[in-house]
Amino acid sequence: MLKILCLEDDDIDFEIINMTLERGGMEIETKRVDSREKFLEGLTAFNPDVILSDHSLPQFNSIEALRLCRSTKLHIPFILVTGAVSDEFAVNCIKEGADDYVLKSNLNRLPSAIKSALKHKETEEAKLAAISSLASRNEELLKINTELDSLVYSVSHNLRAPLMSVLGLVSLAKIEPDPTAIHHYHELIEKSVNKLDDTLKEILDYSRNARLDLQLTKIDFNEKTTETLEKMQYMSGVENIDIQVSINEQAPFYSDYYRLSVVLNNLISNAIKYYDDSKKNCFFHISITVDDKQAKLIFEDNGIGIDAEALPKIFDMFFRATNKTTGSGLGLYIVKEAVEKLQGVMVLESSVGQGTIFKIEIPNHRID
Repeated sequence: MLKILCLEDDDIDFEIINMTLERGGMEIETKRVDSREKFLEGLTAFNPDVILSDHSLPQFNSIEALRLCRSTKLHIPFILVTGAVSDEFAVNCIKEGADDYVLKSNLNRLPSAIKSALKHKETEEAKLAAISSLASRNEELLKINTELDSLVYSVSHNLRAPLMSVLGLVSLAKIEPDPTAIHHYHELIEKSVNKLDDTLKEILDYSRNARLDLQLTKIDFNEKTTETLEKMQYMSGVENIDIQVSINEQAPFYSDYYRLSVVLNNLISNAIKYYDDSKKNCFFHISITVDDKQAKLIFEDNGIGIDAEALPKIFDMFFRATNKTTGSGLGLYIVKEAVEKLQGVMVLESSVGQGTIFKIEIPNHRID
């Protein structure tokens, strides 16, 4: 059913238009308006597919109606249906944005004019969608190229540096006669290998997050948080932090297990890495609340915090806000990307010496 809004002050002309369209085989629902106020109301309340407008009404005309329609950003085919007009007037109407004009003395052309205008609208919408899609892809390609440039730099530095250290330590160990010194070299080699392994894991996390679609499964936050904390129990300084967990699951929660693991692993390990050893009462609190619509995750600590100047860059690839650790600078970037893939939002609050709070909201892709 085609909905047609007619700006027409003559009942008889309105009836003739209806009969002409029905004879043309069109299934229609029409609404007649004859003033500026009723026209504006009809645009929103009636939600027409096509607008037919007489040119001259007592206090309103087609050019004003056309401009009003275009000013509302509604892309509705607009066809002038009027008595005799000059060619100059018709050209001006088309320039203003009218799709066509039909003389009342030749209404037999109206059905085909409407079909043509609708076809043109469909073509224009397809074109705009294609342009928007192309712009989005170009933006994504620019992002990927920038990230690849950063990745190449990181590979040359964060991967080769530990390898060079290992090779140097192996060379020293070959010529070192003291067993105690050799043992120390082995410890340093192990440290470099672990650093290399951490960087490789982060690069794999980045790659998997970028490539894979969401794999929805039921998430048990109690189990997942406990598992993550157990993996962190041997990190340096963890024994000095009061870790408290509060989980309130009011409904089953469905999301991507892998990406949630990435978020939890990185934010929990960061809170431990960047605890403030100058404070007597170091804490890290995790609060998770789940309902039918979403999961709200809050990670709060009183660690060293992040400088205000670093905050705008904290989620950039390979950015390091502190020299306290020698991480790759990929962790928070991957967290941001994972949250976006989960269709969630994340807010960061932090200040130096006070601590850091991450607030994350992730929609519940509940499977009923």
